[in-house]
Amino acid sequence: MNGNSGDATVGSPQTSPLIVRLWLPSEIVNVIWRTLFVMWRARRRARSEGRLAPTEISRIRVTTLPTDLDILRHMNNGRYLSLFDLGRWDLLVRTGMLDVMKRNNWYAVVSSETITFRKSLELWQRFDVESRLIGHDDKAIYLEHRAVVDGEIYARAIIRSRMLKRSGGTLSHEELFGAVGRPEGIPEIEPWVHDWADATSLPPTRAEAPSIWN
Repeated sequence: MNGNSGDATVGSPQTSPLIVRLWLPSEIVNVIWRTLFVMWRARRRARSEGRLAPTEISRIRVTTLPTDLDILRHMNNGRYLSLFDLGRWDLLVRTGMLDVMKRNNWYAVVSSETITFRKSLELWQRFDVESRLIGHDDKAIYLEHRAVVDGEIYARAIIRSRMLKRSGGTLSHEELFGAVGRPEGIPEIEPWVHDWADATSLPPTRAEAPSIWN
């Protein structure tokens, strides 16, 4: 936000130092340490239980913390996507995909995502993040994440992710499946997912994308 809006941002002159000191540790706990713990535990599970097949469902147990809440005292809508990231790391580690990506200097980026909320998650509520690869097309891989309490869906997100090379350029599916094998048994992507991906796409990074409001 700019200075004319009247809104204070973290690190701006209007922000109290106390707020900054409280905010930074809470974000570190939510993002970095949660991610590292999930990856550590996923590697232990992969060793003790064996790897997940590419089409299997990953499940991790998560608790709604005070730092996940918004002013209405339930899970902030933006936090769902951050916690679904944890499920994606668990899936990458337990399928062995992360090791393949590291060896080949590949990485994944989210190109688009959509989420639907059904019920709110409250403070200290425990829930499962369920994650699964649901298909691919010529340009992207699609995943589904769910927030589940006692077998009931509270929220669901569809993620469209692209694979890139650190040396530059997009990773082709031929290269990807040549390294990890082409997974069998992946369900067909629902038509609306393709329609959503097409309707919400933005111009390529090297093309112009002016912010013009109609």
